[in-house]
Amino acid sequence: MSSSSLNAADGGHSKDGSSSLEYLQTGRDVDLANVDLTFEGFRALARNPHLTANERIGFPETYRNGFEEAILRDISAKLPALLGTGATIVDIGPGCAGLPHRLIDLCRERNHRLVLVDSAEMLEQLPDVADVTVKIAGSFPAIRDSIRDQVGQADVILCYSVFHYVFVEGNPFTFIDSIVELLADGGRALIGDIPNISKRRRFFASETGRRFHKDFTRTDTEPDVRYNEPNPGKIDDAVLTGLIQRAQAAGADAYLMPQAPDLPMANRREDLLIIKA
Repeated sequence: MSSSSLNAADGGHSKDGSSSLEYLQTGRDVDLANVDLTFEGFRALARNPHLTANERIGFPETYRNGFEEAILRDISAKLPALLGTGATIVDIGPGCAGLPHRLIDLCRERNHRLVLVDSAEMLEQLPDVADVTVKIAGSFPAIRDSIRDQVGQADVILCYSVFHYVFVEGNPFTFIDSIVELLADGGRALIGDIPNISKRRRFFASETGRRFHKDFTRTDTEPDVRYNEPNPGKIDDAVLTGLIQRAQAAGADAYLMPQAPDLPMANRREDLLIIKA
């Protein structure tokens, strides 16, 4: 396994300008470690017939294939209303791979209403289930009013493996404000699977992290760990602390949560849990 795959999963950005929409839409071997992925970029990936479902949502197969049940189990532990009945669930940026299919099955079994918010290109690859799924095409938070008009407020909001793209392309504080506004009283939102460069540095500076890197890349090279330099477009401890304070200022409680250890990137990603009183 190459270090480029490791960087792709950590939210790597383009170094060679290869992220044209045509390349994303038609390329047979899209290098996910070296593309800038925006909302429009994901629309293009969704149309690429040469990619797997996981690749269309920006992940190498090794980071998602076979992990969907563990991911959903970890999500459900933090969003217990998913294991209840009759709730309104909003999934922002579900994509088209295995996780939203499992969430749809869970909502069918538990009589939830599931609102799926993503591009039309992604949504058309997910099933329509009568009395369960509602699809709203567009980019959040731009379409927050459309969501409220159709479903009111949400008991649960899930946004998984998406926020680092919002951080680069949009206003993260507006995103947090909109989520808190959309939550019903007593509701919970999980902004999950956030790559944290500070946590990544701490891990790869440790002996455990160095062993992990060498085993993963199948080399004897040391991980690249750098301090005291700017990291444009990267989320760090300071960003996450700011998001917590922003949610608190909007009247909600917010917590940074670890991922379950059996998740593929638990050693360098974290979840932000927001609870509205």
